[in-house]
Amino acid sequence: MAIVSNSFWTFANPHNFMRLSGAVLPGVTVAAVVTMVIGLAWSLLGTPPDYQQGETVKIMFIHVPAAVLAINTYMLMVVASLIGLIRGHPVSHLVAKSAAPIGAGFTVIAIVTGALWGHPTWGAYWVWDARLTSILLMLFFYLGYIALWNAIEDPNRAAELAAVLCLFGSVFAVLSRYAVQFWSTLHQGTSIGVTAGGALNDAYFYPLAFMIVAHYLVFIALLLTGVRTEIRARRLRSLRLQSAV
Repeated sequence: MAIVSNSFWTFANPHNFMRLSGAVLPGVTVAAVVTMVIGLAWSLLGTPPDYQQGETVKIMFIHVPAAVLAINTYMLMVVASLIGLIRGHPVSHLVAKSAAPIGAGFTVIAIVTGALWGHPTWGAYWVWDARLTSILLMLFFYLGYIALWNAIEDPNRAAELAAVLCLFGSVFAVLSRYAVQFWSTLHQGTSIGVTAGGALNDAYFYPLAFMIVAHYLVFIALLLTGVRTEIRARRLRSLRLQSAV
């Protein structure tokens, strides 16, 4: 266990991270593209219309993965920020920084597709439902986190303050996930699980599960690319400061 733990922390070193991510990134990128293309074809062309919602049910194949990634990306930022604050590993802060715009993008997609999907059922594109309100507030924390990083010139100071802001916003990530359990809301509860046979028909379950995997692969590819870019930017900044001296 200690060996595994030590091996894990070695990748907090920027050099080791660049080496590992450089080896993994090409394969993950190819897998992301292939699974996304197959998933879109399967979910949009290979599934039947719903007997109540018709073709609009297929918005689910974009909305649900985006909503899952919106919440889980923020939770990843929380974990990375905690590690950065406690252990002082710069790569952890860069993981959170790189994840923020990706998570914000998924959140916007989830809100927009949710509005399009909900309108035929609710009669409105937006309602101040507990889950919808909490995910909107989570988006504001995403944007505030990104803005704080860009507003402070010292990267170390920016990392610490942005990490604290991220931790405060974690409550809305939790509410976005569990609001339907805490309150009576218009938004439906969880209809999929780890295995088929739940509230969701198998004709939709399998392509939806495949699309969630595809979205995760896209997220990993974008995250690795973002962190590698941030590491290179820090190295360039360090070289400029050294040359200025």
